[in-house]
Amino acid sequence: MLDNTSYRVAIIPARGGSQRISRKNIRLLNGKPLIAYSIEAALKSKLFDRIIVSTDDNDIAEIARYFGAETPFERPPELADHTTGTTPVMQHALNFLSAEGKMPDVACLIYATCPLLTEKDLLAGLESLPQKGFCFSATTFDFPILRALHTTETGELAPMFPEHIGKRSQDLVEAIHDAGQFYWARPDDWFNRDIFGPSSKPLLLPRHRIQDLDTEEDWLRLTQLMALQKHQS
Repeated sequence: MLDNTSYRVAIIPARGGSQRISRKNIRLLNGKPLIAYSIEAALKSKLFDRIIVSTDDNDIAEIARYFGAETPFERPPELADHTTGTTPVMQHALNFLSAEGKMPDVACLIYATCPLLTEKDLLAGLESLPQKGFCFSATTFDFPILRALHTTETGELAPMFPEHIGKRSQDLVEAIHDAGQFYWARPDDWFNRDIFGPSSKPLLLPRHRIQDLDTEEDWLRLTQLMALQKHQS
């Protein structure tokens, strides 16, 4: 972990043209724009000297500023379509900071779509950051992926991994996946390393605090999860 004198920046990508859930990044969730949850988690963590939202959308930029983030640049159109990955977006933001003479010691990409993220998660991620590579949020699959099935082109059912289909769940390696919440790294690694390279470290989070937001069904499940957690707190 870097010491308390290190210069840290959070970058929150939030383009305006979400395809499957219209205006997802600023859609109200329990009365608050979705992106506000990520900004607030970053602010509560007190880990960052700057919290920057990278967006091509004026409405998103205005809401981001209202909740305490900066929008010092407008994301260019070629980095705002549905095919652009987040690494080029992060590199664009870091290049902007470099041009200002303010390249951070470490930078964290936080998705705008993770309202279950906590400030403790962000701190744990920073504390787990390796000397080279990334620390990213992850969680376990809820079913052994080595026993997955699929339908063939001829309509027949088949195992994806025939050599494992007859094995007991407890005899299989437990698989994890990217949880899509945050990614800590130093700037050099953002430009020169793969997020999921061999030196990177996953920070495992419980499955009940992870929810993709690609469909209306996902959105409904998220609201139910949040209601349950509020009732239990």
